[in-house]
Amino acid sequence: MAPLDETTFETVLCVVAHPDDLEYGTAAAVDKWVRAGKTVTYLLVTRGEAGIDTMAPAEAGPLREAEEREGAARVGVDVVEFLDGFADGVVEYGLPLRRAIAREIRIRRPDLVISTTYADHFPGGFVNQADHRAVGLATVDAKADAGNRWIFSDLLDEGHEPWQVKQLFVTADPEPTHFVDTSDHFEGAVASLEAHDAYLAALGPEYPKPRDLLQSILGGPA
Repeated sequence: MAPLDETTFETVLCVVAHPDDLEYGTAAAVDKWVRAGKTVTYLLVTRGEAGIDTMAPAEAGPLREAEEREGAARVGVDVVEFLDGFADGVVEYGLPLRRAIAREIRIRRPDLVISTTYADHFPGGFVNQADHRAVGLATVDAKADAGNRWIFSDLLDEGHEPWQVKQLFVTADPEPTHFVDTSDHFEGAVASLEAHDAYLAALGPEYPKPRDLLQSILGGPA
């Protein structure tokens, strides 16, 4: 793998399906970039309202949104946007999702877009959840859509001019091509994941603690 050239971008848009998706490693890179003076924005397609078995979606959604905002704040991210109209667990790839993401790209005008892999499996053979796959693929296509004025041309009527994203990368891909050295930002990643206290507690006592989990993902301090 090659190191990501972090001198080639100053603004980043991270697009994921659920609260906590960015906290399983990506937040370490975000912590590094924000501390270096880069601007990072989070875009969540859902509020993760179907993610807690013991809590109804109407209650879980606002709770998980609040946990995501806190987790983002712990790595210096001030802007966390949530899309409306997409439901946790049943996000479908299609034109509405592509348009919604392309719209945000035109609004935010990032140099770099980050999303999750749309591969069927994560490294290690774990099955990738359907929402992740839909959002990852839609983000790849929305990057191109955002730069073409004749795709979703109604966005022009809203005042959103085309924007050409310089780079796009997906995380947790089974065939990675680049890496970011986050060795000095492990603690930021831990703090960010720990913000999802209620969600992690609902997963049960057997679920790994944030520090242990990120140790296995990032190889940070034990």
